[in-house]
Amino acid sequence: MALAESIEYDKVEVVTIYKHVQVRKATVITKDGVELTRSYERYVLQAGTLDASDNLVDTDISAEPSEVSAICNAVWTTDVKAAWKAKLIADKPTT
Repeated sequence: MALAESIEYDKVEVVTIYKHVQVRKATVITKDGVELTRSYERYVLQAGTLDASDNLVDTDISAEPSEVSAICNAVWTTDVKAAWKAKLIADKPTT
């Protein structure tokens, strides 16, 4: 009777004009090769954030699985990052 846990990144979607990458991570528990349970976690990756000087700081994707980072690198073009930066600046609250 061997229990095992594995992680699967089973759904990766690119959404919005700013190319946000939605990731679904499944944690699978098996016993003797038979799946007992599966639970999901979702998260969204965006091209970056603004620093105090309104420069876009790229999102660190170094810890992401290779298939997720490859998608991020493919869709986060210079034009997408520029548009995302402009939106972040436009959405900043005025004081």
